[in-house]
Amino acid sequence: MKVAVYYNNKDIRIKEIPIPKIGKGEILVKVRASGICGSDVMEWYRIKTAPRVLGHEITGDIVEVGEGVDAYKVGDRVFVSHHVPCNKCKYCLNGQHTLCSTLRSTNFDPGGFAEYIRVPKINVDRGVFLLPKEISYEEGVFIEPLACSIRGFRIAEFKPNKTILIIGSGISGLLQLKLAKAWGAKKVVCVDINKYRIEKALEYGADLALHAEKDDVVKELKEINDGYLADMVIVSAGAPGAILQAIDCVDKGGTILLFAPLAPDIEVPIRIFDLWNKGVKVVSTYAGAPRDIEEAIEVLKTKKIEVKDMITHRLKLEEIQKGFDLVSEAKESVKVIIKF
Repeated sequence: MKVAVYYNNKDIRIKEIPIPKIGKGEILVKVRASGICGSDVMEWYRIKTAPRVLGHEITGDIVEVGEGVDAYKVGDRVFVSHHVPCNKCKYCLNGQHTLCSTLRSTNFDPGGFAEYIRVPKINVDRGVFLLPKEISYEEGVFIEPLACSIRGFRIAEFKPNKTILIIGSGISGLLQLKLAKAWGAKKVVCVDINKYRIEKALEYGADLALHAEKDDVVKELKEINDGYLADMVIVSAGAPGAILQAIDCVDKGGTILLFAPLAPDIEVPIRIFDLWNKGVKVVSTYAGAPRDIEEAIEVLKTKKIEVKDMITHRLKLEEIQKGFDLVSEAKESVKVIIKF
């Protein structure tokens, strides 16, 4: 089978490897669609384990079922989660599944940028979800990133009728925009440094979309929000300036959600007094757990949000280097999907 092997953002190689053989309790899935995630092009994060086959936003068909698998059958359309929790550790028992060491170490074989994947027993047990007929293979690649946003919203205690500021209008920020509107936000303001993405934010329903550096975000935010700043600020851009801007733009008693990570060696000098004085809560989020995935599937199934309009590029596996270039350049693309 063909796979795309990641060496670095500018070096993705198509190779032929054997189709994985499954064992007891495992399944083999023929991949139909695989999304390129923003985290796939975080070179500081990915290059440490290169060369490897990346890809974790996948949908496909079960083509082989191992001994002992009764919940699924050949022909089932599925979404498969690469990370699954142990459900036994301190973190899982406290509802903090994405802090679980098992969740952070599990994966499918070899990765989603492959024609077939072997799904290990633990993933079969708690990471395989039937894809409803209402969700296409393409729409299904949004399940994982949407689940991440849903978890973030819950951790930040999202409430309707509040004003939300989203810093960073890439795929995550735009999904958060759609989710916030669907869940009853009073106003949603998006910020980015890219004109294309600012325009996309307006297209997808933002009440206001601003340039992070050229516009007076604090002033514009107050003008649209009765003189107040944002009740909740989501940092969906992996840049130190985005965190500082979040502190400037969050209202008294508000919440900052740190969604996009920075490289481990980056330090950001912040004014703790501003957070303390305004009574600001700062929370962070990583990944999604089975509960979040189930909720994401329901959101997509019931068409609470539309995602087809976010797909800007559909590429073949052989064209994956172009896809990585588009996502890493972050210029004129939203969601790039590899079709099989």
